[in-house]
Amino acid sequence: MADRSVDQGRGVGQGRSVDEGRGVRLGHEEVRDGGGDDVLVRVRGLQVHFGPRRRPVRAVDGVDLDVRRGETLGLVGESGCGKSTLGNAVLRLVEPTAGTVELDGTELTGLGRRELRAVRRRAVMVFQDPYASLDPRRSVGDSVAEPLVVHRLHGGPASRRARVEELLDLVGLPASAADRYPHEFSGGQRQRLGIARALAGEPDLVVADEAVASLDVSIQAQVMNLLRGLQRDLGLTLLFISHDLAAVRHVSDRVAVMYLGRVVEVGPAQQVVSDPQHPYTRALLAAVPRPDPVTERARTAPVLSGDVPSPTDVPSGCRFRTRCPSAFDACPTVDPALVDVGPGHTAACLLHTPHAPGLA
Repeated sequence: MADRSVDQGRGVGQGRSVDEGRGVRLGHEEVRDGGGDDVLVRVRGLQVHFGPRRRPVRAVDGVDLDVRRGETLGLVGESGCGKSTLGNAVLRLVEPTAGTVELDGTELTGLGRRELRAVRRRAVMVFQDPYASLDPRRSVGDSVAEPLVVHRLHGGPASRRARVEELLDLVGLPASAADRYPHEFSGGQRQRLGIARALAGEPDLVVADEAVASLDVSIQAQVMNLLRGLQRDLGLTLLFISHDLAAVRHVSDRVAVMYLGRVVEVGPAQQVVSDPQHPYTRALLAAVPRPDPVTERARTAPVLSGDVPSPTDVPSGCRFRTRCPSAFDACPTVDPALVDVGPGHTAACLLHTPHAPGLA
């Protein structure tokens, strides 16, 4: 069975409108359009520390972040920066050490198991490894139908089967796939199955954690196009986590850049890419290869010295200062907060404060 892009001959659900057969989603859209606050997820002061209290691993260390309803927010950074832990903490798949996470006004960090189960119908994850996230002993139909059983949706077997076939169609797979097993599919097809299962409960928020990292480059583009189409046609809110800034730029409305447990820049995707305001973002962009060999050889990339510091021993002041080509005297002593650097664009860099050389 060949992988097919959602853009190649099928579209999302073969051109069906979002509300056809999906009455719940229409209700969500009405709430979205009528609400005065467009923030679906609000994170404040979030910390996730692991290990002993005397010397913890500060995987996430004081993150403030908003995810707006109906948008795709790309979360990007080097491996080990804390982006996947942040995504897990938003869904409470790992427990926060401190801070708050709100989903549509409901504070999640204090919920018990029963309340959390109800919330998890609305907020789901697509995992990096599609094979590991599917039970090899269960048919695809049973795996995709599991959220329907857990949340008591589409009560009878016939109704659940019809819903499973609809979900498979949404992600570009035939109804006959429901009777097969995960090992019979390619990596890209398995990731489509993971997306279908995530959509079963008609969620508001989908966290895609490195959802294309393990796929071939050609299949990555197909899965990203699928996610974009589903986000647009179903009105989903998507938190797209990746170490690949080119992939994030392709699917995102806004981009948040993480470094060593903190968000260091947030802004509209095109603005962050074309006019980055944090030295780390500039370095990430410079590391993206250019398809033209002549241009690739001619460009000069910002040089980052040293390695990423250990999250158990975070540098004082600005935590990027040990690698920053623009570091100056105030960087070791002042911990920068996110400040406005343009419309809807913030960066945590002392170069944009009165501490900057020539402005003090």
